Amino acid sequence: MKYAMIVFASVFLAELGDKTQLATLLFSAEGKIHPALVFAAASVALVLSTGIAVALGVMAERYLHALPLKLIAGSGFILIGAFTIVDHFSAT
Repeated sequence: MKYAMIVFASVFLAELGDKTQLATLLFSAEGKIHPALVFAAASVALVLSTGIAVALGVMAERYLHALPLKLIAGSGFILIGAFTIVDHFSAT
């Protein structure tokens, strides 16, 4: 249960304010689609994309068990953050 809560908290916090959430907010704000339908469609999309990520993670663990996947993933996030910061300061 401890690990499930860690996964929940990590994903929940990572999703707050991301592009997907903002797109969902905009679809709701347009008023063209019933909010329940927006919620259902966004939920199904998130569940499917998460399913794909889990399947890829299981395959990666099987075939890449010798690689430090957490280190690679963490490095990738650091690089994305660095590019974002550089882009911010070069745009001004």
